[in-house]
Amino acid sequence: MIRFIILFGFMYLFLHLHATGDISKYINMKYSYLTFIMIFVFAFLAFYQLIKWNKQGKNKPEEEHHHDHHGHDHSKDENTFLKKVMVYGLLLFPLVTGIFLPIATLDSNIVKAKGFHFAEIDNDKDQYANHQILRPDTTLYYDADQYKKMSTSDRAKYGKGNSLTLNDDNFLRGLETVYNFPGDFEGKTISLKGFVYHGDDLEKNQLFVFRFGIVHCIADAGVYGMMLDFPKDVNYKDDEWLQVEGTLSTTFYQPFKQTIPYLKVTKWKVVKAPKDEYVYRQY
Repeated sequence: MIRFIILFGFMYLFLHLHATGDISKYINMKYSYLTFIMIFVFAFLAFYQLIKWNKQGKNKPEEEHHHDHHGHDHSKDENTFLKKVMVYGLLLFPLVTGIFLPIATLDSNIVKAKGFHFAEIDNDKDQYANHQILRPDTTLYYDADQYKKMSTSDRAKYGKGNSLTLNDDNFLRGLETVYNFPGDFEGKTISLKGFVYHGDDLEKNQLFVFRFGIVHCIADAGVYGMMLDFPKDVNYKDDEWLQVEGTLSTTFYQPFKQTIPYLKVTKWKVVKAPKDEYVYRQY
């Protein structure tokens, strides 16, 4: 019976995540069809276990009569029971937490906890455990020729014209292109939306705006954005959302010990956080 409960629980969890749209807080929606398929897989396995449990219940009186005539090793039963408790406990933990605990959205506290670095937070080369800050870098997800072809195409796509709007669909690819080829965008107008974060060694008229981006799933989520330079001092708090527009330039940022692109802001306003605060890698 416990197997049926666990399988039915996972079916309900995936169904609930899709029904509420919260599945987007865990994975890139490009892969949502996989979790949707799992709803039916868990449903099939759950009802299979229910039928199997029902059949075993009918045969149980005969099995008990058979065991009455044979010796019984209780130590073996105890070991089996402990193993079942451990295995089922490990399966129930993510199920219970997934259903009953609220979903936490990543925010500036994650940036503070991890530390603010231009490079990868972890030196781990596992592409599925790669957390990045400020600059998107998807070189780990492609071979050299594929990445060169893609970046050349994106350079032509996003570099044309005198302005670039970074929205939910193109945020990661467009921003990565800006960081890869800042000279192509210098002097151009760029607009974007994100939450406020105050980094190190900034003036009172400077801050960062970020958005959390997902390549495959929440495990590889990074926080990406740009440094802003306002024409006057500003006093926005971390996690406030801004819509900004400005002219791209470059500056040497001492904490990173390298030159980075930044935005000379000309227009800005406080906005509400979007319904889906994350952006996803488009392919």
